[in-house]
Amino acid sequence: MDYKAAGAPKLGKKAPKHNEHNAPGSAKKPFGQREDKAALLARMKKAAEAKKDA
Repeated sequence: MDYKAAGAPKLGKKAPKHNEHNAPGSAKKPFGQREDKAALLARMKKAAEAKKDA
């Protein structure tokens, strides 16, 4: 008997369990509004400086 084939089928494990509410392409964040990496790095450096000063 093939015990592997018995029971409920296994669902895909790579798929996310839910959609993010602010994912790129959603109603809250349409496509084309993703910020570039330079702006992200500048924001991170500014936050690090503020944390270091405090």
